[in-house]
Amino acid sequence: QVQLVESGGGLVQAGGSLRLSCAASGRTLSDYAMGWFRQAPGKEREFVAAISWSGLRTSYVDSVKGRFTISRDNAKNTVYQEKNSLKSEDTAVYYCEADLNYRSLELKLSQDEYDYWGQGTQVTVSS
Repeated sequence: QVQLVESGGGLVQAGGSLRLSCAASGRTLSDYAMGWFRQAPGKEREFVAAISWSGLRTSYVDSVKGRFTISRDNAKNTVYQEKNSLKSEDTAVYYCEADLNYRSLELKLSQDEYDYWGQGTQVTVSS
């Protein structure tokens, strides 16, 4: 069983920055890819970013490229999402998700392909 706990969300003005963290427990995640998804009110959950188990490969949805950065610290069993130049359309609940395919060569873009996710953290960007 894997528990994922997101933190770092909050209210920020447009153009501001936030750093989200996702702490894992129950299993060491250093051999597994991780992803961030978000869900805005009335919308489906969408892919934001993913990082390979090694941290060497990343993938982003076009709307956040150049503004968000996903990273991981395997020693701390934690994944991060640095968010800069925030826009009102970034307002959503952000979820951290784990893909428990051992050292997968593929970065998954669909939530259906992930095995665990946390409760989410709210990010609200005021314009």
